[in-house]
Amino acid sequence: MLVGNRFRQSLVTHTRLWYLINAKDQINGRLAAYIATVLQGKTKPIWHPKADVGDFVVVVNTKDIAFSGRKWDRKVYRHHTGYPGGLKETNAIALHQKDPTRVLWRAINGMLPKNNSRKIYMSRLFLFEGEDHPYAENIYAQLEAPASMPKKLDEYTKEEFENYPKLF
Repeated sequence: MLVGNRFRQSLVTHTRLWYLINAKDQINGRLAAYIATVLQGKTKPIWHPKADVGDFVVVVNTKDIAFSGRKWDRKVYRHHTGYPGGLKETNAIALHQKDPTRVLWRAINGMLPKNNSRKIYMSRLFLFEGEDHPYAENIYAQLEAPASMPKKLDEYTKEEFENYPKLF
């Protein structure tokens, strides 16, 4: 019986799995770093820099992603057209309004290693701005996002306020 169990563990370890992540109220950079490690396969015990053992990641609700601080206004994305004077700049809120998946895509792309494997890793990433996606039958597990946003003061109930420990 132990051999069958080992075989099953080995099969799950060496198979490319599909994971689902909900990006609602997640900090953009922390979520991108977490997704980049899963895409590279660094969460697996068999990871090796020369072996491609990464998994597929489906991210839903990218329209509800969050930035810390005032980054929605101050974070600037730049690209160059290749022509003289062709430097184009846009801030995060404008890019998010144009395409809600693009802000997270750029963050994940920037956190992957700058080599020929980056395009392969990014081909295993699927971003959706809402809950609906066509890969429901492929999903192996739903991953917990790295950190949840703290509740705002108006989201607490009266009982939670009363049960909060008094400092003095």
